[in-house]
Amino acid sequence: MKTALITGGAGFIGCHLCRFLLEKGYRIICVDNFLTGDRANIEGFKSNPNFKLIVHDISLPLELKEDVDYVLHFASPASPVDYAQLPIQTLKVGALGTHNALGIARSKKAVFMLASTSEVYGDPKVHPQPESYWGNVNAIGPRGVYDEAKRYAEALTVAYHRVHNTDAKIARIFNTYGPQMRKKDGRAVPNFITQALANRPITVYGDGSQTRSFCYISDMIEGIYKLMLSDVNEPVNIGNPDEFTILDLAEKIIELTGSKSRIVFRPLPADDPKTRCPDISRAKQLLKWEPEVGVDEGLKKTIEWFSS
Repeated sequence: MKTALITGGAGFIGCHLCRFLLEKGYRIICVDNFLTGDRANIEGFKSNPNFKLIVHDISLPLELKEDVDYVLHFASPASPVDYAQLPIQTLKVGALGTHNALGIARSKKAVFMLASTSEVYGDPKVHPQPESYWGNVNAIGPRGVYDEAKRYAEALTVAYHRVHNTDAKIARIFNTYGPQMRKKDGRAVPNFITQALANRPITVYGDGSQTRSFCYISDMIEGIYKLMLSDVNEPVNIGNPDEFTILDLAEKIIELTGSKSRIVFRPLPADDPKTRCPDISRAKQLLKWEPEVGVDEGLKKTIEWFSS
């Protein structure tokens, strides 16, 4: 039985990864300090003998006596609301947390995976964004703590691969949505759904013309799993290239929920990317992966979860 240590295992993507790997027959060690993770996300796993929870901040050293085959570093505040409120913790988990997780992987001779982000591309001047693009990031802007934490984490991961020969993977994760997202997550999908279900005004920032592409969680987990098992050590975009405007998303959610909400506009936050869309050619070629769940299907499942 293979053992996977997942930092941030009680977070949105982390808890889905725990469930997926448990169902695949893996033993899971979940490390989380519940800064932004939710205990309810992992409550159903506690009776599983192959699931172990360690309440710990991975920004601090962690000693493990047991063998580990995979170290999957998913711990970090991940929404603009979170890292605006937790800037230092975000930088620490990107720097110290990644260093500690890499140290565990090295000592256990385990495969390492970094959950990076499309935010390493900043407000991109290349569209769609391939992995070869270096990005356009304001290091001292309001989003800089997250962007630079992940860029540093990528540099550290590559350094461990080059110097220590650590089998390291980098998943550049684009916008993801689905069940288990927090209602007050601060991102577009949970914001719009909770507002629409309550028939409250839906807040769109700017004029809504900025574009995003949203990947349903089951597709994201499948892509992460294929990368985990691969021999690929270069960054790989994991996301859905189906691109549309934020205003389109708001209108679609109103339609799918049958809401009476109206759309209101608010000023666009500083450094908010005007476009965001992955070039997934590398994932298609090297992982034989591409998303399968369309936005209507994914949103219906997500709305159903939020409704219940």
